[in-house]
Amino acid sequence: MLLRNVFTKAIWDGRRSLLGWTLAVAVVGAMYASFWPSVDTPQMQDALASYPEGMLEAFNYNDLTSAAGYLGSSVYGLLVPLLVAVFAIGVGTRMVAGDEEAGTLDLLLAHPVSRVKLALERFGAFALALTGVAAVLWLAMLAISGPAKLDDISVTGFTAIHAQLVLFGLWFGALAFAIGAATGRKALTLGTSAGVAVLAYLANSVIPMVDGLEWTKNLSPFHWYLGGEPLENGFQWDGVGLLAATAAVLVAAGAWRFTHRDVSV
Repeated sequence: MLLRNVFTKAIWDGRRSLLGWTLAVAVVGAMYASFWPSVDTPQMQDALASYPEGMLEAFNYNDLTSAAGYLGSSVYGLLVPLLVAVFAIGVGTRMVAGDEEAGTLDLLLAHPVSRVKLALERFGAFALALTGVAAVLWLAMLAISGPAKLDDISVTGFTAIHAQLVLFGLWFGALAFAIGAATGRKALTLGTSAGVAVLAYLANSVIPMVDGLEWTKNLSPFHWYLGGEPLENGFQWDGVGLLAATAAVLVAAGAWRFTHRDVSV
């Protein structure tokens, strides 16, 4: 099939994977959210109170006494962003580095499409796909909010956390895209992006527990996404701005480098 529209072809080629990831994120998020009534019991609260404080902080389980605190810790603080980061890094890696290592990128570029158009439209398709994943999760959470006794969380709160989740995923997708576009090496892109994701999580949870290193939290995309507790307080515009601006810089840098180097064949 000739490459006539990079954007729609990227969406079409990734439709099965997108469906799987969408279902996985929505099911995991809704399932763990439905556990809230079981957590909100005196017995469970007493059990959690006996856990070491450092362990709870390391897993972002800082506040499990409210529905917003529980979701912000277990669902949106650990499980869902982990899945989203893996999805984003995988897609971002394939945008350039995957095809280049497979030896098919030069064939794609033989069609009347510029490198910048190829890269940006593929990233745009990823952005649309990620928005769809977050939208399905948003609908699932609203659907179970009543049965799971999440009524204290407003629609605005759910909307804010999911919008910032999209930006969080875009950031890691942009990182993988930039590294892959700059190097054309799939393994290097995956390894570096995954390493950054681990460091970002630790910088938001474990490292700030060390005296004098509290400032590392401010460097983490996890903190930009989740800091300020958007489930309770709505959109956190400083985090939104940091995620959007740095992701845009990464995409621009990757696209620029992609147009200024030789593509391996």
